[in-house]
Amino acid sequence: MSNHGFHVHGPHDHEVEHVAQHGGDSFTSRVAVLTAVLSTIGAIFGYLGGHSQNAALLYKNEAAIQKTAASNHWNYYQAKSNKQNLAELSVTLTAGEAREKYLQEVERYKKEKQEIKSDAEKLEAAAKEADQHSELEMHVHERWALATTLIQVAIAMAAITLLTRKRWMLFGVYGAAALGLFAGVAGYLHL
Repeated sequence: MSNHGFHVHGPHDHEVEHVAQHGGDSFTSRVAVLTAVLSTIGAIFGYLGGHSQNAALLYKNEAAIQKTAASNHWNYYQAKSNKQNLAELSVTLTAGEAREKYLQEVERYKKEKQEIKSDAEKLEAAAKEADQHSELEMHVHERWALATTLIQVAIAMAAITLLTRKRWMLFGVYGAAALGLFAGVAGYLHL
């Protein structure tokens, strides 16, 4: 509105004023409220889907870190095995005091290898567990994504219902919304 009393209405402004002054029809109002509720639910599902996707990525990253650490331990184990083999060869090639020294080294390498092997197996187990958590979170993310998509379909159908004024289309809106809510519950319950 300008200072000179001149005002230009857009088509949307005219409809909003008309509804405000004369009261809108209840069908339009109900579908508008339904659309707002569905939009809120869709936003929540979208947030939860993003959260589960981030959690899956974090678990996958943790699995990669644990796998790398396990691989390093297995490499160290292999190095100790090589040293043990050399010590065993030295036992057969030497005699006396030198032979006793190499026998002690063989025993030391065997003990060190057991510790390294135990640590490597623990790291592999941790990597496997992190991978399983990642897969579970991705499964949940897929549920949230499906729920969000179905809610968006319901919102789009509600808009088409309003534009065409075909009340029978509300069955599609309710159906898509119900399926979206079901998928959201499945995501929440980790099903």
